[in-house]
Amino acid sequence: MLWLWNTLIVLAAVLMMEIVAALTHKYIMHGWGWGWHASHHEPHSGTFERNDLYAVVFMFVAIALIYIGVHGVWPLQWVGAGVTLYGALYFMVHDGLVHQRWPFRYIPRKGYLKRLYMAHRMHHAVRGREGCVSFGFLWAPPLHALQATLRQRNKNASVDAAKGPQDVVQAESDVK
Repeated sequence: MLWLWNTLIVLAAVLMMEIVAALTHKYIMHGWGWGWHASHHEPHSGTFERNDLYAVVFMFVAIALIYIGVHGVWPLQWVGAGVTLYGALYFMVHDGLVHQRWPFRYIPRKGYLKRLYMAHRMHHAVRGREGCVSFGFLWAPPLHALQATLRQRNKNASVDAAKGPQDVVQAESDVK
């Protein structure tokens, strides 16, 4: 029965990490931590960017949780495992799928992955740290809601900048 509790703890940690990551992204990365995150919103060359330091910080948090858990505080190793699993999912979806940091290209054409892809494109449609939408990494609001929010916050911004090969209107119908 312990395996069930451990599995539930890992899954709960993954869900909680999406909330923690979205809040961190909105209030720290687009706030006082913009110095590291700005590199993510600017063109760059090379494999790494300063923003990747946030992944290093979360890695040390996961390592510390696992270490403390293994050395006596039972559930923490499983919380750390959940943080690690979230990091792997983040890497695959955000770095690989959305930002194409893989050696091959794949652009989703429909469904959940298309919505994530387009939501993050809309996040980057605004220059700078103010007025952005969609701060989550594995969950994204409906695209029509993001478009409306972008238009409202950025009267002079071009929401068309967030459109990909298939425009967002098509993406909305694919997600529904």
